[in-house]
Amino acid sequence: MPCETNRGHPEPGAPHGAGRAKAFPKIVDTENLNPGLGFAATRIGYGTRTGKLAANTGMAARSQRLASAGPAGRRPLASLSDITNLQDAREGRKKLARPPQSQLGHLGPGPAPALRAPRPSANAALPSTVEQQPVAMEVSSPEAATEAHKRSQSAAEYVPEIMERLFEEEAAFLPRPSYMETQQDINGKMRAILVDWLVEVHMKYRLRAETLFLAVNLIDRHMTALPVLRRRLQLVGVTAMFVAAKFEEIDPPRATDFVYITDNTYSKDDLLQMECTMLSALDFRVVVPTPAHFFDQFVKVNSENSLQTETVKYILELALIDLRMIRYPPSHLLAAAILLSNDLFGRAALWPDVMVQTCRHTEEELRGCAEELRSLLRAAPAGSLQAVRKKYMLQTHHRVASHAVLAGA
Repeated sequence: MPCETNRGHPEPGAPHGAGRAKAFPKIVDTENLNPGLGFAATRIGYGTRTGKLAANTGMAARSQRLASAGPAGRRPLASLSDITNLQDAREGRKKLARPPQSQLGHLGPGPAPALRAPRPSANAALPSTVEQQPVAMEVSSPEAATEAHKRSQSAAEYVPEIMERLFEEEAAFLPRPSYMETQQDINGKMRAILVDWLVEVHMKYRLRAETLFLAVNLIDRHMTALPVLRRRLQLVGVTAMFVAAKFEEIDPPRATDFVYITDNTYSKDDLLQMECTMLSALDFRVVVPTPAHFFDQFVKVNSENSLQTETVKYILELALIDLRMIRYPPSHLLAAAILLSNDLFGRAALWPDVMVQTCRHTEEELRGCAEELRSLLRAAPAGSLQAVRKKYMLQTHHRVASHAVLAGA
């Protein structure tokens, strides 16, 4: 059972037995920390000296702003039936200037959130008499600046080692393809409904693709290890998304947000207890290779345009819902989706040698999986689960679900 307080070491000079339950929230937001996992403050790197460093670098100020905002400072979430604002959150964060809240409008029930004051710049503390000169980038054009940034962020010298490690580990963290045969209270159809709903949750919170694929992997591996009751299946799903978001997102949704989207069917304590159960069943091996982790490198080598890239994403998310597709390793599934997209878009060389070397699968090895994906693509318009198709009918995804190229699949 989760304990009631955050355990930690006392402050210097405090009486014996005085914990850091009051001082700890000033250093880090504890909303998503699970006390049932037994993490003391010093075990995650927030000792006394590190805590002072965190306070000096702005973490304490952020936590104080969150604490002062209170429950009303975070906007209640709209219901899942109101999936309206689907713009990528990362694009929104890149904008230096944001319109006032009155121009953005208010989505969902409840009061509008208070506007967060802009963070003061590092030069704000300097005397007004000191004039700061802007530093110009030594590039000839905006295009050159973009390319320079991409090169600096790509870590190209580490790519071979990273890919080698992904290929080594992908087979070690696959769920058992026949695990549903040992489940007494659920079946593949119920799992498909759960994953379809999680796609809507993923859209609502505008999370990364890695979060969705990792969450589904956690669900399948958890159910490989433990039986799940029908009434607890949705709890397993939101817990997997909760855990995956904490590993993959910069600003993950809070535990209370995941309780909200279940319409309070489960409590926060239920969520935290299921998190302990899931992590124990997985032996705390959370971050594992998924198709999303291979995606950028494979697509880059295949030299796809944006329309074909979105088509590959659409095919992969359709495969998430079908239980039969979990028997394929992530790199195999992604490579088959790319092969199918090359066929649909009429590429002259369906599977050139460079793709064989990169993906480590030949066209003959991928053909069977690609035909199964083609069947999923053909059945999607008439299927009962439409979350993925509705997602890829949006303009942000180039409406690939309704594209003429897919009509002849």
